[in-house]
Amino acid sequence: MANDTPQRSYSAPCPGCGAPVTFLHAQSTHAICAYCQSTVVREGEVLRRLGKMAELFDDHSPLQLQASGTWQGQAFTLVGRLQYRGSNGTWTEWEALLADGSLATLGEDNGSYVFSRPGAPQQALPAAGTLRVGQRVALSGTAYSVASRDQTTLIAAAGELPHLPPLGQAFEMVELRSADGEVLSIDYGRQPPLVARGRAVLLEDLQLRGLRDGIAKEERARQFACPQCGAPVQVTLASSKTITCTQCHAVIDLSGGIGGELRHALQDEPHRPLIALGSIGRLQGVDWQVVGFQHRLGRDPEDPDETFGWSEYLLYHAKRGFSFLVDSQDGWSMVAPTTGAPQLSGDGRSASYLGSRYDLRERYQAETDYVAGEFYWPVQRGQKTSNSDFAKGRTLLSMERTANEITWSTGGQLDSATVAQAFKLEGRKDLFKRSDAAPLSAASGLSRTTIVLVVLLVLVILLVARCDDCDPQRENCSHGSSRSSGASYGGYSTGGGHK
Repeated sequence: MANDTPQRSYSAPCPGCGAPVTFLHAQSTHAICAYCQSTVVREGEVLRRLGKMAELFDDHSPLQLQASGTWQGQAFTLVGRLQYRGSNGTWTEWEALLADGSLATLGEDNGSYVFSRPGAPQQALPAAGTLRVGQRVALSGTAYSVASRDQTTLIAAAGELPHLPPLGQAFEMVELRSADGEVLSIDYGRQPPLVARGRAVLLEDLQLRGLRDGIAKEERARQFACPQCGAPVQVTLASSKTITCTQCHAVIDLSGGIGGELRHALQDEPHRPLIALGSIGRLQGVDWQVVGFQHRLGRDPEDPDETFGWSEYLLYHAKRGFSFLVDSQDGWSMVAPTTGAPQLSGDGRSASYLGSRYDLRERYQAETDYVAGEFYWPVQRGQKTSNSDFAKGRTLLSMERTANEITWSTGGQLDSATVAQAFKLEGRKDLFKRSDAAPLSAASGLSRTTIVLVVLLVLVILLVARCDDCDPQRENCSHGSSRSSGASYGGYSTGGGHK
């Protein structure tokens, strides 16, 4: 068993309050006093006080300083913590001291984790201003796609740190991803820019010890009055950036915390979720909780009169993070954001990911027209993305693009009966049935010709009966053509340095 005891450490009194400040790593230059929050810099054997650090935003992470585990066969201890904010949310980077004396970083972003090490590039890095989202870049012999480029700000820090960016000063952060799942981040706030390479990990694979206790109890205590109607609003997840009032349905922005004046926007209630918020369902061997719901509209860029609607349920698990359960005309599917970057073909008609080719199903513009519950990104009505959906059999791949970020999601289709059973709604299973129900070819006693004639007759009747009644804003249907498809396969990321 690996020995977690540090081989050498240095301790000196804090120049602000006199409490002991300990450095476990020789390369650590800064530390935050746990008692008075003073930021101190190590100059030889003397500590100098630089000022006071802002208090950490309590994101109710299961991690904490001095938690330990194993990664790639080496024991590690979390000795430092940095909290950052980008245009779409906050995330944390934990400094991990490995048993061999080296440092690595465990990035935590809304239930997703990436373990990375610093690495020197073998060629000159492109200037941040020359990189654009979606651009392909080759660095040190590896092909990457630019996943995000954002202005990033340090908002708080704690523990022992090898580097401390200026508090509140924005700098450029670019994240690249390879087809095989490698994440490469470039911190342009340093000169020369700092490069880190890493891969996604699951908390259960790190054999962690010393995690926080009582997280759920603390989360239930967060409550405030709705700024629109005054009704109590309870926040379940501390990482939520947006929540809706259950009484007046106002969309409330939580990105600035709940202590100040809350920005909010009113919305009607055109769509009621089939699966209630707060429900827990077991899918793919994991117990997921429904924490958010959004209804979205799609429009064909070549035919703006054609619209279609679908629903997305945001699912949460403490150690697996977030996934999406999607309800569309074509059926149910479950997807999650990918770590790797699928590669588009030159004409955009196909995409390759982890050795498989996916064919383009459709392209469309997506817009959120109703939200309920909590979301880990700042969601709002009217939020728009450019989407492309690809498929290989029942396996799905989806790309969503905004000005600052490209998000890929992958997953697969689910039988409607499986979804109903997962959330203990078998008594309403008929409401879950979609157009991907059992094929007519399974019917007995009918010839193929008879089946085809029946299908055509039913389609004609349905089109005539519903051509004027279908409202994509209230139903998961299409309007303006005989279009039978239409669903984003979920996915949105927060713009953090490690997702």
